[in-house]
Amino acid sequence: MSYDANHAPSAHHDEHEQHGTETTMFGFWVYLMTDCIIFGTLFAVFATLCHQFAGGPTGKELFDLKNVEIETAILLLSSITYGFALINAHAKKKGAVLVWLLLTFILGVSFVCLEISEFSELVAHGAGPDKSAFLSSFFALVGTHGLHVTIGLIWMVVLFFQVLGRQGLGSRMMTKLTCLSLFWHFLDIVWICVFSFVYLGSVV
Repeated sequence: MSYDANHAPSAHHDEHEQHGTETTMFGFWVYLMTDCIIFGTLFAVFATLCHQFAGGPTGKELFDLKNVEIETAILLLSSITYGFALINAHAKKKGAVLVWLLLTFILGVSFVCLEISEFSELVAHGAGPDKSAFLSSFFALVGTHGLHVTIGLIWMVVLFFQVLGRQGLGSRMMTKLTCLSLFWHFLDIVWICVFSFVYLGSVV
């Protein structure tokens, strides 16, 4: 009787925590579905406008696939490093989690910097989003992806300091790290579609 009384609050707490985790994960999947709709719409717009050059430069004239391949390799590598961060989080290795998060952050920042550099070069050569419908749809799609990566990096910094601080690697932090993992891998999938459909499709 005493045993049941002592352990009932703990069992109730665990059940409540598990329910909260399931609710959070479900809500995050719903959010990812809305993001799928956003990117799907942007891809559809690009597909409609990708041949509307208005006498301006085409993708074949503008895009340097070598730079885009470097961006792609960096982002895919960042997915691997984040995977290692999550593996070590499950193993409760706090130091290793922080190292892998830092490496992922550096790779993510490198990707964003390369993307900003690409946009700057295009604008400097008179190929800004106001030049043609093709470029407007390109900047909208790729820029939206870049914005999402930037948001992911800010989120990563917040989690880094939370892991470093008092929150450690408890169940709530594991849920947060898992949500960011889903978000980050989702951005990788979107970028593969961008690389294949936007860059390769425009150059070939």
